[in-house]
Amino acid sequence: MKGSAPGPLDTVPVIMDGGMGSELELRGYTVPKAPWWSAWNLKATPEAVSQIHADYARAGATVHTTNTFRTKRINIGPEWEHLTRVAYRLCRDAVPSHHFVAGSISPVSHCYRPTEAPPDTRIFHREMAALLSSLGVDILLCETFAALTEAFTALDECVKTGTPAWISFTSGPQNDLLTPREFANAARHAVECGAQCVLINCTPALAILPYLKSIESLPVPKGVMANAGGVEDGIGWSDEPSGADRYAQLACEWYQAGATIIGGCCGIRPAHIRAVAQALSETSIQPSALSSQPEL
Repeated sequence: MKGSAPGPLDTVPVIMDGGMGSELELRGYTVPKAPWWSAWNLKATPEAVSQIHADYARAGATVHTTNTFRTKRINIGPEWEHLTRVAYRLCRDAVPSHHFVAGSISPVSHCYRPTEAPPDTRIFHREMAALLSSLGVDILLCETFAALTEAFTALDECVKTGTPAWISFTSGPQNDLLTPREFANAARHAVECGAQCVLINCTPALAILPYLKSIESLPVPKGVMANAGGVEDGIGWSDEPSGADRYAQLACEWYQAGATIIGGCCGIRPAHIRAVAQALSETSIQPSALSSQPEL
């Protein structure tokens, strides 16, 4: 889809998909512990991965994330290249041809333990960025980074490919890894390094707004892929309509605060994405500082 026009990024809001690993688990599929996680399902239950991609497309998402969160060589060994190719093809074939595919590139170790990041991660991010770009992804998405040095290394390798690079930082499920100020500083540096979009992801939905407001003046598109928080928050981890509606209400607040790209992360399901797409299609709210955001 590179170079296609018009496409799903030509108008706002842009709707992304939701969680993959959590959705596999909620549908009853086995998702092993690290290092494999949902990469296992690319060979164990590829039809389930394909179905989830298709369900998000039917829900209203037009940007779809490959299930490559854990397909790096350091995570799964010699199968990494084959399964990365499988992940891309499952995503591309499951969604309409005019939708966009974002190639997911994650930290090499545990996302929520940034101090465990190895000192040199460049080769692994270089391999993933080069392969995903060669396969034809429309976007390279560096996602769920709290280890900032590694985040900028991954972003640098993505920018070098020439494929549009987005970056998404996380404050973690307990909202204790990055403060809004730290996030804003990282976001500004990422833009200086070539990021075409900055997002906050895998941070509880109820904690998102301060992070989003901290980058309000950033001159690139901004986005949110929140997680559902705890079960007690009543937002995700089920198909309860009230949870999806609550997430959609929050999405409208994020849109008003300047987030023009909205999807979901852990615990956010197709029902939530459908509710977001519907709510944002009906709103008359204009996102703040939208005129300063360039077309992608």
